[in-house]
Amino acid sequence: MTLSSDKELNGLDNPGFVGEDGSRYCSSPDRAAQGPEEGRGTSHSGSKLAYTVTDVPPWYLCILLGIQHFLTAMGGLVAIPLILSKELCLQHDPLTQSHLISTIFFVSGICTLLQVLFGVRLPIIQGGTFAFLTPTLAMLSLPKWKCPAWTQNATLVNASSPEFIEVWQTRMREVQGAIIVASCFQIFVGFSGLIGFLMRFIGPLTIAPTITLVALPLFDLAGNEAGQHWGITFMTISFIVLFSQYLKDVPVLLPSYQRGKKCHLSPVYLFQIFPVLLGLSLSWLLCYVLTVTDVLPADPTAYGHLARTDTHGDVLSQAPWFRLPYPGQWGMPTVSLAGIFGILAGVISSMLESVGDYYACARLSGAPPPPKHAINRGIGVEGIGCLLAGAWGTGNGTTSYSENVGALGITKVGSRMVIIAGACAMLLSGIFGKIGAILASIPTPVIGGMFLVMFGVITAVGISNLQYTDMNSSRNIFIFGFSLFAGLAIPNWASKNSALLETGILQLDQVIQVLLTTGMFVGGLLGFILDNTIPGTQEEQGLLAWKNSHKGEANNSQLISKVYDLPFGVGTKYCAVSWFRYLPVCPKRLNGGKRMDELKAAGQESSVKASSDRDSEIGADTRI
Repeated sequence: MTLSSDKELNGLDNPGFVGEDGSRYCSSPDRAAQGPEEGRGTSHSGSKLAYTVTDVPPWYLCILLGIQHFLTAMGGLVAIPLILSKELCLQHDPLTQSHLISTIFFVSGICTLLQVLFGVRLPIIQGGTFAFLTPTLAMLSLPKWKCPAWTQNATLVNASSPEFIEVWQTRMREVQGAIIVASCFQIFVGFSGLIGFLMRFIGPLTIAPTITLVALPLFDLAGNEAGQHWGITFMTISFIVLFSQYLKDVPVLLPSYQRGKKCHLSPVYLFQIFPVLLGLSLSWLLCYVLTVTDVLPADPTAYGHLARTDTHGDVLSQAPWFRLPYPGQWGMPTVSLAGIFGILAGVISSMLESVGDYYACARLSGAPPPPKHAINRGIGVEGIGCLLAGAWGTGNGTTSYSENVGALGITKVGSRMVIIAGACAMLLSGIFGKIGAILASIPTPVIGGMFLVMFGVITAVGISNLQYTDMNSSRNIFIFGFSLFAGLAIPNWASKNSALLETGILQLDQVIQVLLTTGMFVGGLLGFILDNTIPGTQEEQGLLAWKNSHKGEANNSQLISKVYDLPFGVGTKYCAVSWFRYLPVCPKRLNGGKRMDELKAAGQESSVKASSDRDSEIGADTRI
């Protein structure tokens, strides 16, 4: 999880997507180069992408845009292992942290390929999710799994000693087992078609407190990281805010090549595409300069020492050039009821987020709204991804990345092939061990600054779901306010008074402790119960606006079957057995006559629409 606002998903932050009459459009590549002011002259009713979901751009464009998607997701991918490292007793073992980063890169690449080829089949990146972090941290805070005091002292830690390895690997194996078992529930919900049934009872007043409480409980962690040097932290935040908010509409002239124009300079909205990456890089570079000049203190006990770039020792030289992550690399996973129930809360939150991402991704990639069988496959494949993440030992699951959905609107390229190229970049980065080592050596206050921005955005995205509801209603104000506050107060009390919750049955005690200390579970459950029991109209609950926002025209410029059918002719050319249509993950086939009529109608509609679009473009280009 990691998330983007609805405004970003619609491309509204980019002036090139908004006409003077307020309508949204994506201009052609040539028109995009004109910049926001010149590009506003025309607007059309449909989204005019450079490449739609089924198109295949030139190979070099696939590689460049694929790497861009990987870099866009990198912030969230790197943050998760760094957050977990403290609770896994790894805060003084940067080499193992680099192995975790490489592993999550590698598994994210595999999961992305599975999702694009066999899942929902939309251009959407898969990666680690913050929804799993809260229950994982709650599980590792149990007395059984609290880190020994000596692991908190860098002078006492010998990262290569069998005793230290056993300490952190036993905790990782416990997390792995919980994720593997909980992922089976997601696989069942997806491939059985149960997700469609569950969505009838889940609305904005359930989703808003759930997603908001993914990030709010992490304020203590973010504050501790940022507090290692507030000057460096505020500098990092300033860079990210400057690039993402103030300079987002400022183009940077970069050399480019086209057959007609050959070598020339084209404006690229660099700050809008890579605000986090640029902010981290500049802060990191400044920390390096301050380290070389000994401005930052060398004494490990002094304030600001962790802002130095050499605190992680020679991790870069120790890391291998090539390291292939493999399942069970940390040992055989173990299972406990407490961990399973806690991770289940994260699984449910992740599924809700992903369904919204599917609709947004379809809208921005020129695809029709996803049918039920595609959503079922997408959720099921995400469950398989969580299973693989647990087997490989990333310490996390997998979900759809909203940041990359927003990037589709910026690049105007919605091709599946670009995401496949990005997945290959993830796989290669996971194999090259030096890349993970470099990212593991980012100074602590720089990471803290990134956390403050990212967690703040996630919190705001959760609250933004209330836009669908009537917040003048006292009913809705009570449900959201009570669910949110209880999701903060109850876990805080439960973590301080665990002895009062003991029943005498160890396994039951652990389940109660993990669930009651997981804010997103407490707040989401209360929101779900209250929203479905307190009387209120569908309009008041926000269900009508919620459903309308996820509706689209059935007759789009591309056939649903062309986008969402299974690949390689499965179900059409091969294995086209009659009972396939009864499976929740397979499309419902029309009879031959109806299908031919639909194909002809869709073909004629696409031809007419393409012709009218060309005419309007010619008229726009010749107008003075």
